[in-house]
Amino acid sequence: MLSILIPIYNYNAFPLVLELHQQCIACGIAFEILCQDDCSTINCIENNQITKLQGCQHLSNKKNLGRSSNINALVEISKFDYLLILEADAFPLNKNYIETYIEAIKKKPQAVFGGVIYSESKPEKKKILRWIYGNARESKDLAKRLKNPHDIVFSWNLLIEKKVFLNNPFDSSITTYGFEDLVFLKNLKEENVRIHQIDNPCLHQNEEESAIFIKKSEIAVLNLIELYRKNILSTSDSNLLRAFASLKKTHLIATTSFLFDRFEKPMKKNLLSKKPSLFTFDLYRLGYFCKHAQTKNRS
Repeated sequence: MLSILIPIYNYNAFPLVLELHQQCIACGIAFEILCQDDCSTINCIENNQITKLQGCQHLSNKKNLGRSSNINALVEISKFDYLLILEADAFPLNKNYIETYIEAIKKKPQAVFGGVIYSESKPEKKKILRWIYGNARESKDLAKRLKNPHDIVFSWNLLIEKKVFLNNPFDSSITTYGFEDLVFLKNLKEENVRIHQIDNPCLHQNEEESAIFIKKSEIAVLNLIELYRKNILSTSDSNLLRAFASLKKTHLIATTSFLFDRFEKPMKKNLLSKKPSLFTFDLYRLGYFCKHAQTKNRS
């Protein structure tokens, strides 16, 4: 009935797997939980316990594939008609989490998204930027999701029919961090795959330090530049691309790049503070985009 797929990188996924396993057993369903470590640099020995659970496997890649190819590989070896894609740092909010998805499967949907939330408790100063961003930009309640079912950020906590996924896999050319979700969800929309929205959230236990989140955001921006240059994504697909297109139209790319160099340090100081501004974060990413898009155009 259900294949649960969890890509892993530098994270202890055993508590999540144990919770999912217990819920699946309680529901009395046919299931499998497939986890695949993508050549982690941190040895989480707890993950070795996953295979000891009935119906669960913990696999390891010999080389880093990137999230897109890692999930595609998990789908290829899965055996049930419905897939539940999760992240290792997710955790079901409710004890009837699996049961809710089983009820959804009875209606034979193409895809179902349950929602993602963040803790209400403010973290320590060095981790606050990721928490603020997640709550403001990524966590959307059911009412908002129902108004625009395809306007979601994540491709996890996503239940999807296997045959639909196989017709619309992740873009395996995306091997580094950033925007693989956007490309995947865009393809689903273009193929008229309906994403049903339900209230079945997972808590995103992402506790990245602000400095790491900024660095990963920079990597994601570089990814976005490549996706834009290759026409995989267009200006209508991202607020950042729309802003870049407006600056390009008014011949302000070079000016924005210059201002980024001038104000990069004070902007980063704000982002690493106890009260980071998301407006500043948007300006930082836009400036970083303009600077590196210019560099790539000259090369």
